[in-house]
Amino acid sequence: MGMGIRCPSILTIIGGVFMGTQMRRISTTIILLGFFFGCAGGPVRSTLREDIRIPPGNIEGNQFTGTRYPIAFSVPPHWRVTNSFPDFMETLGYGRPLPTDAEQTEVYAFNPETKSNIQFDLTPAGPYATFSQEKIQSLADAGTESLIAELEEEHGKNAVTLEVGPTVPAFLKGVPHAARKHVSYTLGGVRREQGWVYGFAEPYQIFILYMILEKEGSNDREEINGIVDSFRFVPPSGVN
Repeated sequence: MGMGIRCPSILTIIGGVFMGTQMRRISTTIILLGFFFGCAGGPVRSTLREDIRIPPGNIEGNQFTGTRYPIAFSVPPHWRVTNSFPDFMETLGYGRPLPTDAEQTEVYAFNPETKSNIQFDLTPAGPYATFSQEKIQSLADAGTESLIAELEEEHGKNAVTLEVGPTVPAFLKGVPHAARKHVSYTLGGVRREQGWVYGFAEPYQIFILYMILEKEGSNDREEINGIVDSFRFVPPSGVN
């Protein structure tokens, strides 16, 4: 392959642990594609490991400030923020994380009335991983086919009609490369939008995953967009 024995380390660079069957498929697809075009000839950063012994962060009112990773965001006053997996998310197809999982989603937020939700996960990039806006957008786009395959496996082929949105650049404060993708579909009589933002800010990969459950009179889409807009990454000292 010309990259030598080092390239398998790429399997550690895009390992966002998406807590749901569809999201695990998406992350696996990103991992495999990253294997082919995300590997440098030599190390570009030190090897980092997530230390889940460090608390994810502090929740004060509607504001989250990260401790494990240098992130912050805010939510509308009627939303809830938690570091624990919300029980209702299992009914939406998300798998409950295990205490033994090597990586953990840092924080969840949700509208308790509609159950629309968003989650944030960071993971250190591997020492040989390289990123650009073009690569980030290609990897974000790759998750769509995995989501389609998962929905067909669970509900039958052509049982769910997806409307696929474009892959577009995402603008996150402090994050030089990011892209956003979403799909919309109706399941059990409820209109859903499922989307993800994938980004990179040295030395971390950033995954923001959301699901909007449409309900008459709600403003969840605008509120999700506001949460994403409020997100900011503060680079660690000494990292450009």
